[in-house]
Amino acid sequence: MSVSTLILALLAGLVPSLVWLWFWVREDVHPEPKSMLAAAFFGGILAVIAAVFAEKYIASIVGDASLRYALWAAIEEIFKFVAVAVIALSSGYNDEPIDAMVYCIVAALGFAALENTLFLLGPLSGGEFAKSIATGNMRFIGATLVHIVSSATVGFALGLAFYRGYIVKAIAVILGLLAAITFHAAFNISIVNGEGSDTLKAFSWVWGAVILLIILFEEIKVVKAKTA
Repeated sequence: MSVSTLILALLAGLVPSLVWLWFWVREDVHPEPKSMLAAAFFGGILAVIAAVFAEKYIASIVGDASLRYALWAAIEEIFKFVAVAVIALSSGYNDEPIDAMVYCIVAALGFAALENTLFLLGPLSGGEFAKSIATGNMRFIGATLVHIVSSATVGFALGLAFYRGYIVKAIAVILGLLAAITFHAAFNISIVNGEGSDTLKAFSWVWGAVILLIILFEEIKVVKAKTA
């Protein structure tokens, strides 16, 4: 693999995530420090590395494809959340309900950036540039958004529980992760087992979830206004 191929794959994986990052961070009227956003993004990248090893192990012991993809979804959602919890949620910069959503989305974008890069390395190494473009576009409007919505679901649950005690927050994390894993696993399985029309349906409800996510951002802002 040439250095130019690696650089191209990195750029193709990174730029879409940065575009989505710019879009979602604007939802926070009190932006988080750039250093914290960068740390959360890098934490998402590290989560990919840990997830790869866990997913390889799962692949070696689970034969059923649907179950395997569901477990992979669980691994990715848990590892992304762990990264956010370690880096951002325990910091002094997690000081309003919307912050958890923002940090979860940023970590998800870091995760998607490296994951997309890995997916693009194969076709780029083989000189399949048309396939690389198609893969990149599909992941930009599909898999990357799945990561965003799934992680944001956990952040939303935490945002709702922001002013509550530790027990309520723990329950919020569990419920948020269950919802995120279910959404992510459903997308994975529909793409793998479905036909062309099923794939289009999967992408359509992902975009529907994005619209819902925008609404959830407004709900979190209301939680802050009512409590302030």
